Amino acid sequence: SCCLAAALPLLLLLLPAGCPVRAQNDTEPIVLEGKCLVVCDSSPSADGAITSSLGISVRSGSAKVAFSATRSTNHEPSEMSNRTMTIYFDQVLVNIGNHFDLASSIFVAPRKGIYSFSFHVVKVYNRQTIQVSLMQNNYPVISAFAGDQDVTREAASNGVLLLMEREDKVHLKLERGNLMGGWKYSTFSGFLVFPL
Repeated sequence: SCCLAAALPLLLLLLPAGCPVRAQNDTEPIVLEGKCLVVCDSSPSADGAITSSLGISVRSGSAKVAFSATRSTNHEPSEMSNRTMTIYFDQVLVNIGNHFDLASSIFVAPRKGIYSFSFHVVKVYNRQTIQVSLMQNNYPVISAFAGDQDVTREAASNGVLLLMEREDKVHLKLERGNLMGGWKYSTFSGFLVFPL
């Protein structure tokens, strides 16, 4: 790691008394004698900011990751999803960082960290059981099912915290049955809880 944070106290000793060292706010860089410094030897804090060993907090732009998508179409599987059994979403409500690809309905982690995901998928007027899995790198991590034969509308929902590496991918897969509905009732959401 960078050793600038460790060297910063030494730099402060070399400065004349009264020399301003300031962090303007948590979204701006630290200014020292008109020079911009980046504190590299740092650890993530709970709010997504980067806190150095000196206790200086600098907001990291890449720590802001969140998405939420809905289905505005009413029937699934489509011709496209019959091949992959991916559940496609066609409307994005939130996509901070642009890490959710709408065309593929796949989220790609921008960095290593703990991520939270949830999904809620509705079947309508279908007596079949549906099973939906949240897939991490094409491996099922969690599943949910809806199979009550006497209910015309039923939801399959679940949520999870995942440790993800950079470039890991997450999507929803229809494991069994037909998703016959979900007009703005079916959602898929996720966000970075904290980076590692």
